[in-house]
Amino acid sequence: MPEWIAKYWLEWLFGLAIALLTWAWRRLSQTVDQRKKEDEAVKAGVQALLRAQMVNDYNKWMERGYAPIYAKDNFENCWINYENLGENGVMSGLHKTFMELPTDPPKTRDTGRSIEHEDD
Repeated sequence: MPEWIAKYWLEWLFGLAIALLTWAWRRLSQTVDQRKKEDEAVKAGVQALLRAQMVNDYNKWMERGYAPIYAKDNFENCWINYENLGENGVMSGLHKTFMELPTDPPKTRDTGRSIEHEDD
């Protein structure tokens, strides 16, 4: 028996090493796949939140007929990050239209004064 162990110990060692490496590779591969799924979910979530914010801002300021500089800066910041996430679609048109809004409120015909909103 000791002769057999002495003769085949190296093969057993390599076999065990390959089995451990295979197990470690599968485990690492599963972890990487799970992280990829989580990263994609986070990306999609952030993109959805940015889109919702831009649509909300777009509707609010289009209704008023103008967008102050701070609103345009915020919209542009959201747009840059949204665009970096890819798959822009309809938001490109909203971005262009929003950025073309004047920065000053429209004047009323009666008084010539700006129309201001209290919740700005």
